[in-house]
Amino acid sequence: MQKIALLGLGRIGTLTGRLLQDAGFDVIGIDSNPKASHPFPVQAADVTRAGMLAPQLGGADAVLSCLPYGLNKAVAQAAHDAGIHYFDLTEDVPTTRAIRELARTSAGVMAPQCGLAPGFVGIVAAAQARKFDKCRSIRMRVGALPRNPTGLLGYAFNWSPEGVVNEYLNDCEVIEDGVRKTVSSMEWIEQIYVQGVHLEAFTTSGGLGTMCESFLGKVDNLDYKTMRYPGHAALMNFFFHELLMRERRELAGEILTTAKPPVADDVVYVHVSAEGQRRGRLWREEFVEAYYPREFHGEHWTAIAWTTSASVVAVLEMLRDGNLHARGFVKQEEIDFEQFLATRSGALFLNPA
Repeated sequence: MQKIALLGLGRIGTLTGRLLQDAGFDVIGIDSNPKASHPFPVQAADVTRAGMLAPQLGGADAVLSCLPYGLNKAVAQAAHDAGIHYFDLTEDVPTTRAIRELARTSAGVMAPQCGLAPGFVGIVAAAQARKFDKCRSIRMRVGALPRNPTGLLGYAFNWSPEGVVNEYLNDCEVIEDGVRKTVSSMEWIEQIYVQGVHLEAFTTSGGLGTMCESFLGKVDNLDYKTMRYPGHAALMNFFFHELLMRERRELAGEILTTAKPPVADDVVYVHVSAEGQRRGRLWREEFVEAYYPREFHGEHWTAIAWTTSASVVAVLEMLRDGNLHARGFVKQEEIDFEQFLATRSGALFLNPA
């Protein structure tokens, strides 16, 4: 696997293309309206009409979609029809289910959810769970936040507003006391600290990927929560439910991004833990880290951008190097954490600066 067709050249897509090149891949960028120069060839194409992408996909070994999640079903179908590998960053559950159905007859790998969460945190959590004779709980917490928050929300929309609104409003899968169930988002609020920073965590949709299916019957309790500065959840519940903005998702995203635009100085907090029995003793494994912006090729990139991009590129490196199965659906929890960290891109997670 050498040539990657990269769809979507926003900030995440642009950095992903550069990391792919750094890892030794040949990249062809495809975007409806390329606006900047890139160190790899770029073609203009209507990415909203995936059925028309066949000429651009010709000769590619894999498609990597950095497009909004609503376009990914059609892109996955185009990759399936072309007989090539498919990767994306989606956290949208229905999109992943549709791609999984395609994977039943795919000639290559179909690997959605290859970002930070779902993605990296599921790889970490599964590695922790494997260390126990009997695992009783897996807890995954991620927060992408401004380092210097302002206002009551303490937030900045450095990620897709459509994705954030979906996470806040769609129902969430969990395993509770051995039972797989669905719970509301923005609930189960808890207090948590990462490197001395006080945060709150609450349920959001999509971050678990396929882990509830994989760990049902193997772990008693499993959940994913988003971390924010204290007070955020109460205000967002007021906004979406008391003001009924849940019924106007597109407008909600527009209001929120206008009020809280992106910032350059962000931080990604990760807190993953598992508890269980090991050799007759109760034990707790923890992976707790804060990731900050860094430079690539002399340009500043936010923490959420590089952690997302590095995660998906590391998985492509693993497939190229023979460390993933060569066809069918890839669950993030099946990916070996040590092999992930051994890739050029995965090694970036060992250095949070």
